[in-house]
Amino acid sequence: MFEWSEEDLAMRIALRRFVETEVRPRRKSLEYGDEPPYALLRKMYEVFGLSDTARERFERTSQLNAQSTSTTKTVEEAETRAASGLIPLIELSRCSPGMVTALGVSVGLTASAILARGTDEQKRRWALDLLTMDKIGSWAITEPGSGSDAFGSMYSTARREGSGYVINGTKTFITNAPHADLIVFICRLDDGGPSEGRPVVSFVLHGNEEGLERSQPLQKMGMHSSPTGELFLTDVRVEKDQLIGETEPIRTGHAAVARDAAKATFARERATISAIALGIIERCIELSTQYANDRIQFGRPIGEYQLIQLKLAQMEVHRLNVEGLVFRHLSLAARKRSLSIEQASAMKLYAARAAVETAMEAVQLFGGNGYMAEFEVEQLARDAKVLQIYGGTDEIQVTHIARGLLKK
Repeated sequence: MFEWSEEDLAMRIALRRFVETEVRPRRKSLEYGDEPPYALLRKMYEVFGLSDTARERFERTSQLNAQSTSTTKTVEEAETRAASGLIPLIELSRCSPGMVTALGVSVGLTASAILARGTDEQKRRWALDLLTMDKIGSWAITEPGSGSDAFGSMYSTARREGSGYVINGTKTFITNAPHADLIVFICRLDDGGPSEGRPVVSFVLHGNEEGLERSQPLQKMGMHSSPTGELFLTDVRVEKDQLIGETEPIRTGHAAVARDAAKATFARERATISAIALGIIERCIELSTQYANDRIQFGRPIGEYQLIQLKLAQMEVHRLNVEGLVFRHLSLAARKRSLSIEQASAMKLYAARAAVETAMEAVQLFGGNGYMAEFEVEQLARDAKVLQIYGGTDEIQVTHIARGLLKK
C-alpha cells in the first residue's frame, strides 16, 4: 500500500514553507491584481531544482530511447519520482489552485502532446523548454461553439500551401493563452476532400507568429491566478516541421486515432485534477477546524455543536478518499501502468465533487465570514467549482464510466 515516505513528507514541509513565504503574501495580487503566476512558478523550480531534475530525466529518457535499452528501477524509487511530481501541485493548491492549472497545462498537457507524438528533434526543440519552465505553453483545443464535443464542433483548419500550411481558426478558454511562448494548436486538415471526416492534426505555434492574435485574460468566477484567454488565427503560415510528428494522418480511421490520443491526454489531466482537489480539501479542513475552535456562539466554540462536527467529519472522509485515489495513481505510475479513461473519469468525478462539497461546507461553517473575500474559504470555493467543468464536465465523466461498465 502506498503512503507518504519520510522523503515525501520532508518535501511537503519544504514546499509548504515556500508557499507560505513566497506565494501567500502575494495571494491578493495573484487573485485581484492581474499578476501572472510564472515568475513565482519559475522561482519554485529554481529553489527546488525542478528544472535540473526535468532536464536530467529528459536526457536520460532520450538516451535510453536512442539505445533501445531499458533500466531497472525499484518500485520505491519509481514511487518517489511519481510523488515528487504531484507534491508541488498539492501544496500550491492549498493556497493558489490557479497556479497549478497554469503549471499543469504548460509542463503537462502541452509538453506531453509533443513528447507523445513529436519527432526526436521536435521533443528537444520544444518539449525540454516547457518541462524546465524556460517557456510557457498552451494546449488549444476548445472553440467558441464547442465544449464537451471538442472534435465534432471543431472548425479551425490547416490547409497545405507550398512546403507548409496556412492555419485559420479561433480557440477559447485556453489556459496561458495571453502569455504563452509555445502553443499546441489542434485543428482539422483541409485536405480538399469533404468536410466530414477531415483528419485532426496538431501544430506547434510560436507566440509571435504573424496572423496570431490573443485576447487579454478573461474574467472568471475562480482560478484568477491562471490566465485564460482566446486565440485568433488569420492565415498563419507555418512550416511542415511545426506539424507534430511531421506526418499527416490518413483519412481512414483518423477519428479513432485522434480521439484515442485525446483520451490519453485527458486521462493524465484528470489524475492531476485529483491532486488539486486534495490540496483544496486539506486547506479547507485546516481553516475550518481552527475556526470551529476559535469561533464562539451561544457561549461555546461552534466545534462543540454536532452539526459542525458532522461537517468536519464529512470533510475528513472526503480527504481520506481523495488521498487514496491519489495514492492509487502514484502506485500505478510507479509500475508504468496508466489509468484507463474510465478509471481516470471516476477519479476526477469523485475528487471534483468532494472538493466542491468540502469548500462549500467550509463557507457554510464560516457563516457570513465565509462569504467575504477576506476569508480564504471564499476563494477556495470559487476555485474548486471549475474542477467539475474543465478536463471534461461531470456529465462527460459519468458517460465514460457508464460506457466502460456496459462494455464489460
